Amino acid sequence: MVATLLAAAPGVAGAQSARAPLVATHDGRIAGVREAGLPGSASRVAVFRGIPFAAPPVGELRWRPPMPVHPWQGVRKADAFAPSCMQHVIKELLPWTGEFLATEPVSEDCLYLNVWTPRVSSAARLPVIVYIHGGGFSGGSGAVAIYDGRNLAATGVVVVTINYRLGVFGFFAYPGLSAESPHRSSGNYGLLDQIAALRWVQANIQGFGGDPHRVTIWGQSAGAFSVEALLASPLAAGLFQRAQADSGIGIVPFPMPDLHAAEAAGEKFAESRHARSLAQLRSLPADTLLPGPAYSGEPFFPDVDGWVLPASPQTLSERGADNDVPVVTGYEADDGMLFAPHIANAEQYRTLANEEYGSMAAEFLRLYPAASADQAQAMVKQSMRDRDRVSMYLWASRRAANHKQPIFTYYFDRAIPWPQHPEFGAFHTGEIPYFFRNLKLLDRPWEPVDFTLANEVSAYLRDFAARGDPNGSGLPAWPRAERGSPATMELGVRLGTMPLADAARLAFWKRFFNSPAGARAPLF
Repeated sequence: MVATLLAAAPGVAGAQSARAPLVATHDGRIAGVREAGLPGSASRVAVFRGIPFAAPPVGELRWRPPMPVHPWQGVRKADAFAPSCMQHVIKELLPWTGEFLATEPVSEDCLYLNVWTPRVSSAARLPVIVYIHGGGFSGGSGAVAIYDGRNLAATGVVVVTINYRLGVFGFFAYPGLSAESPHRSSGNYGLLDQIAALRWVQANIQGFGGDPHRVTIWGQSAGAFSVEALLASPLAAGLFQRAQADSGIGIVPFPMPDLHAAEAAGEKFAESRHARSLAQLRSLPADTLLPGPAYSGEPFFPDVDGWVLPASPQTLSERGADNDVPVVTGYEADDGMLFAPHIANAEQYRTLANEEYGSMAAEFLRLYPAASADQAQAMVKQSMRDRDRVSMYLWASRRAANHKQPIFTYYFDRAIPWPQHPEFGAFHTGEIPYFFRNLKLLDRPWEPVDFTLANEVSAYLRDFAARGDPNGSGLPAWPRAERGSPATMELGVRLGTMPLADAARLAFWKRFFNSPAGARAPLF
């Protein structure tokens, strides 16, 4: 187990303004700031930015589990975000504009978290939401603009965002690292960072107004895969009581190598940097370890290391051998378009169908027919949407069979209004500004329905964090996912249950996922 961390770092402040919210953590006192809500909001919350939860993982601590640091004296200012973890910072990668992306500076010294709370009182006992950012395990930050927690906190919850080591710094496996580990494992340092942050929450969040017995982990994309890993990890047991995963959990497992394969990839990486030993690797400047441009090059992901992850998350879930807590999981309507090819004509569509679906291609083309390029593009989108809903349902129904706690699924189909780029639709990550109630951070031609939807989905999230069930007063009923009930909750202009697909298409996708071809399906 990762030890409970006592964090310390330079920058201790002297006397603070009498109006600054003060909290005494186990590590030392910190001073935050009170801020008004974002434009259009009347809320005021206390914000604490850049709180250390582990020692800087530099030098000899590079590629080690997060370690404690010494407590500080006096009062530490917590009024500015810490650096993002090491990554290539990009300004725009459509459909993600700057509000969705991490910003400079970046540093190996990055293990910090941020807290937004409507009540700085140990008696408040408010639900706690710990958000784990996405970014393909190679980018992102707890300081990304759309993750600002002020407006979500104003609904009556404590919001925490965290950093965790990324890419080669967070998920590098190597024989020398496994040899020095008492658990004979390596990689998964980013997951250990997340677990360390949750341990900090357990130890300290009551002073910020939070209830350590009502902690929800919530992640999107790589954050959702992290949630799935934390559901599986015995090291995370007891550190959270609910989990929400946006764009991440379906019947197709996230491809995690075993330790041997991850170590082999690590050896190749070391050779590419002309390093022959662990000592040489630790001595290299951080920027020389960054692999290629962002979102390409040498990927590093979690691995089944035998310690943090004794087996794959799907295997443990199907055995009922993981953390049994209430779960919400869902997809954006156009998540699958991340993997969609551009279709030039109907002939290319038929060719791709044969490559993807093999002996099931004729049935696929009968269910999703196209005689033109436009029809083909429409059928690609429709088939991906149906596939995602069925994938999510199959995962949920399998989990429901051997877990006591409820599972709720959703399908978010409201596209951010964007006249300049209608082609992106309800794109990957597009739901996050709604859940955080941060629409006004984006310069878009919002409509009244968007603000209504943001209020509704943030209320579902608040209620789930409070009770382990998203259903609450004044909201349409959200049924739990169960085997034999092929439906999901639609979140969009319409709120309510919706079918996964028509009967013939549903039967096709069930057979597909039980076929060899199903193992090659994209994650969404």
